[in-house]
Amino acid sequence: MKNIKNLTIKKNIAISLFSMLLLLANNAFANANIDVGPALGEQAPEISVINTLKQPVKIKQLSGDKGLIILFFRSADWCPFCKKHLIELNNHAEQFTTLGYGLAAISYDNTDILKTFTQQKSISYPLLSDQKVQTMLAYDIVNEEYAADSDHYGIPYPGVVVIDSKGNVIHKHFFKGYKKRVKFADLYLQLKSAS
Repeated sequence: MKNIKNLTIKKNIAISLFSMLLLLANNAFANANIDVGPALGEQAPEISVINTLKQPVKIKQLSGDKGLIILFFRSADWCPFCKKHLIELNNHAEQFTTLGYGLAAISYDNTDILKTFTQQKSISYPLLSDQKVQTMLAYDIVNEEYAADSDHYGIPYPGVVVIDSKGNVIHKHFFKGYKKRVKFADLYLQLKSAS
């Protein structure tokens, strides 16, 4: 009787462990780094965006001496993970600008949404609108879960592209899942050590 009870306990433990591993593997896949965006070492595509004053801006206007860090995000209106990430970048903004990088963040949001969020959260870098989805397409980061006729068409995979002073892509990191994001403390250390 005791042997049967021990076998049942072992079987239940094995099933539980297997279930946990399956869940972890599923989450890891959803949050894995994906290979989208411009190739490393290549010239970054130009951006076709407008700022909160509805003026077009280009990479050179946004860049610091060493280049530009662009955060691509889903929405400053309805995405809580994006809002948190934008604030996190704002908390690290001075470190990046001290290294010589300009900062910008791009989404498909309209300029009114971006302006409101910038003012409410005292964001120190420009939030830029790509409502025509030209930049997201040029960077090959449009989330394929949304068809062209969807209200959410134009949402990018969340991620970061770093462009050097010559306009070349020197770093990129994108995620398929919407919860996992680039850690700016880690990115800062990577860029600092490369300086």
